[in-house]
Amino acid sequence: MTLALGCIADDYTGASDLANTLTRAGLRTVQTIGVPSDDLALPEVDAVVVSLKSRSIEASQAVARSRAAEKWLRGRGASHILFKICSTFDSTDAGNIGPVMDALREDSGDSIVLVTPAFPETGRTVYQGNLFVGAVPLNESPLKDHPLNPMHDSNLVRVLARQSRTKVGLVDLATVARGPDAVRARLAELAAGDFGAAIIDAVFDGDLGTIGTVALDHRVSVGASGIGLGLARALVGSAKVRPEAASAAAGAPVGGPAACLAGSCSQATLQQIANAERSMAVLHLDPERIVTGKDEVRRALAWARDRVSEGPVLIASSATPDEVAALQSRHGRDAAGHAIEQAMADIAEGLVDDGVRRLVVAGGETSGAVVDRLRIPGFLVGAEIAAGVPVLRAVGASKGEMLLALKSGNFGGPQFFSDALALMR
Repeated sequence: MTLALGCIADDYTGASDLANTLTRAGLRTVQTIGVPSDDLALPEVDAVVVSLKSRSIEASQAVARSRAAEKWLRGRGASHILFKICSTFDSTDAGNIGPVMDALREDSGDSIVLVTPAFPETGRTVYQGNLFVGAVPLNESPLKDHPLNPMHDSNLVRVLARQSRTKVGLVDLATVARGPDAVRARLAELAAGDFGAAIIDAVFDGDLGTIGTVALDHRVSVGASGIGLGLARALVGSAKVRPEAASAAAGAPVGGPAACLAGSCSQATLQQIANAERSMAVLHLDPERIVTGKDEVRRALAWARDRVSEGPVLIASSATPDEVAALQSRHGRDAAGHAIEQAMADIAEGLVDDGVRRLVVAGGETSGAVVDRLRIPGFLVGAEIAAGVPVLRAVGASKGEMLLALKSGNFGGPQFFSDALALMR
């Protein structure tokens, strides 16, 4: 296998988002869960997205895991590595975006790294280094209330500089508009001034093509799926990759019972859960009881067994920001988050043991916990359910054929759960 593009994603839903984007752009793509073992049989592909659950762990662990993924991807011929992060730049001042970027840049020998979470198609734009979510700056969006990585500064030059050992500069929109050569000249100017990273503006879809073209001059880039789209377009445009239609996950229908799990507390997911109550049975778990014992897991599985043969079910641990804050104040942020993630993983494992083979999971941390528990080593990428969320067909799963959808909290339309199940046959 000789890869045209290697990618390292810092969470599982973000990896699915990127794999979906690359597939739509014509790259044959596989998403793996962790660094693959040597005996995992993968088809011939153009890109591999290695999914790590490293966004919110201790920085040194995130660096070590990312370096292991880079080594595996370079060993399969990848000349360019994209470190895929969230389009809302989820991180604290301790990392992990900056520390991982520093390590990958050091290993690659690049003098400067392009960084942007912009993806105009999904409402993420960067102007003068400031990240906008729709029409509002990041720090005025619902992400300011993220339970793990609340974002209170929209200026990414400042945010990244607080995490990184290197100086962080800016390539502004006016420079991007003048095309690849102007961007290259600006990067050379910054590198001469000992800047090791540059936030690059992107407001329009066409900006991504310019960014992708320049990024391929280097061995490492950092960003969300927007820069992945730019890289894919540049690879296709240069004839390094021949575009192919996405059919990897079509396969035979899986059938059988279906279930949805929601752990995200985003406003989008809360609305999607409310809408799902009109079309399927929904159980709302008590977060306090989850943190203090296993009764809620047993209750959820018993409830599901009585209903799943009649149609899809949805089990939600999601709560409002105020409820999350109160729970964290009583039990600690990390302890509360870990307990809920593991409870959702317990429920997923029980559902699969009971025969569920189609599973929709909402929330990045929840998705990571679920996939880890089910020990699924990889996925083939199929049809798009919503922007950034594809149908995934499990590769090498011990329970046999399975279809999953892994969604970041803010992704998907109002009827996401029904939309997902309609495509997961």
